[in-house]
Amino acid sequence: MTNIASFVYSDSFLNYRFNEEHPFNQQRVVMAKELLEESNTLSKQEIIAPRKATEVELALFHDSAYIEAVKKASNGKLEENEGIEYGLGTEDTPTFENMHEAASYLVGGTLTAIDTVLKGNSEHALNLGGGLHHGFKRKAAGFCIYNDGAVAIKYIRRKYNLRVLYIDTDAHHGDGVQWAFYDDPNVCTVSIHETGRYLFPGTGNVNERGIKEGHGYSFNFPIDAFTEDESFLQVYESAIREIAAYFKPDVILTQNGADAHCYDPLTHLCATMEIYEKIPLLAHEIAHEYCNGKWIALGGGGYDIWRVVPRAWAQIWNVMKSGEPQHGQIPESWLTKWQKEAPVKLPAFWHDDKSIVPNIPRKSDITEKNEKILINTLKYTKNNI
Repeated sequence: MTNIASFVYSDSFLNYRFNEEHPFNQQRVVMAKELLEESNTLSKQEIIAPRKATEVELALFHDSAYIEAVKKASNGKLEENEGIEYGLGTEDTPTFENMHEAASYLVGGTLTAIDTVLKGNSEHALNLGGGLHHGFKRKAAGFCIYNDGAVAIKYIRRKYNLRVLYIDTDAHHGDGVQWAFYDDPNVCTVSIHETGRYLFPGTGNVNERGIKEGHGYSFNFPIDAFTEDESFLQVYESAIREIAAYFKPDVILTQNGADAHCYDPLTHLCATMEIYEKIPLLAHEIAHEYCNGKWIALGGGGYDIWRVVPRAWAQIWNVMKSGEPQHGQIPESWLTKWQKEAPVKLPAFWHDDKSIVPNIPRKSDITEKNEKILINTLKYTKNNI
């Protein structure tokens, strides 16, 4: 019997930890999982363990010399100058013990999610440990050692021969995945992110549309700093509907970074929980319209691990499971446990009060600028649907 959804999780995800001061903290995955369990929307029967990705699978995207460098770094045997060549040992991506194994489990979690859906065991699958979209063929970047999304899409193309729509709503541009498939007409990448004028990695411009046979299958929506819910959702909903109609995917893979929220310490967007209800709702709708429900969702960025990420990521599962986000109060048992550790007051409701958004004097200018980006980026589809 096919499950509606499967939740990929193992405590091994916690081993992907650079150091105590680093903003990338997989405790957020545990908090999201426990929030769902305390809400009685996630059962033990729906949780599946990730496997470890093999080196052959990693090499579907990553250069073998890079994989060897990561393995050496795992054992403290990578020289500093060699590490810099591969983006390892930097401030963003420091080396740590057993990093190869830890990163391989995140990739394996995404491959587990893919096989669960594409073998017909579940309609949808969620791997919150994945979504590391900045990794390159032979270089680590932006907290990402191995790029599970890129490996996963290569895996889907080789094993299942399906056309993949990749949707990335992280506040940072999904550069590693985009460049991996920049010449591939069977993979359509969509990234809605804060403009690179102010934010890492500085790419993701409107004119990045793909090359050779892949021209017209890369879409970027670099929205302005301080964008609020209404403008974000106008871009997201218009873009995804039109691009899905244009590309007609066989399977949808979403990267669900939760760092566009106004509380996030690393970005400058001003969204609330409203977008994290609507993002999975539309992905769910499009998956059923074009892909017989085949939807795999990943985690990604998100650095307010207390007030934002658990709720945002839990809503992905809620939509997968029931077709609707949760509303009302957060379970008291979850709040009691995590408030003891949190340095901030935890929100008591699934939704946010709009008063948390600072007053943005340029709101109308930002909305107008984002509308122009939407129109300019979608010109290609209008000519080809």
